[in-house]
Amino acid sequence: MNVIADSGTMLRRNFRHTMRNPMALFNGVVMPVFLMFLMVYVFGDAFSVGVDYADYATPGLMLTTICYGIGATAIAVNSDMTTGFINRLRVMDVSRAAVLNAHVIVTMLRSLVAIAFVTGVAFLMGFRPSASFAEWLGVIGIVVLTVFAIGWLTVAFGLAAKTPESAGLAAVPLMLLPFLSSAFVPADKMGPGARQFAEYQPFTPIIETLRGLLTGAPSAGSAITAIAWCAGLALIGYLWARASFKKRA
Repeated sequence: MNVIADSGTMLRRNFRHTMRNPMALFNGVVMPVFLMFLMVYVFGDAFSVGVDYADYATPGLMLTTICYGIGATAIAVNSDMTTGFINRLRVMDVSRAAVLNAHVIVTMLRSLVAIAFVTGVAFLMGFRPSASFAEWLGVIGIVVLTVFAIGWLTVAFGLAAKTPESAGLAAVPLMLLPFLSSAFVPADKMGPGARQFAEYQPFTPIIETLRGLLTGAPSAGSAITAIAWCAGLALIGYLWARASFKKRA
């Protein structure tokens, strides 16, 4: 129970830090909105995807929103390690593991707020999903699983980095992965090499699952693959984070 109570305390601390640094949420929202405007209104007519491009691109932009908001988490985690905050907890009756739990939870909450905002903007740009209530629940479930998995990976990146600056850079590959997936153009329209990478990287089945649910045509195969990727990435991130934490704390 101490871990739960301490996680709540750390969560309130991180929430206050987020409120004092609204740029973390601002950056996680503005870039995806800019990309949406760019892809839908500038490049949208150049792609033949069989449906309205706003409907096609929105699932990918949901994932992009998650990835653009993780840099702040990696930096915050590393700062806790390098500024001596964790060392101060050694003389207090506080679970140091609660610090990691709180960072993951704050990342999830910040990402979900940003996704809700970006989805609202997508509706203004012509996004018209045909998902049923149950399918919307499926969308929410996949999004939460994805944020949870990426949250733990980001915490692991922050712990593994030597400085806050390098922690921010460590999250860049995750920001770029959506562009090498089916987020903005079907994988089968890509060139050799890029097509194979897009088909087998983790973000493509997640995006395709969201796209299928939002269009009212879910695919069980994509959903199973997406859930498996989320579970695997979450486990890798969690184990890596705990090992790095024990090594440095």
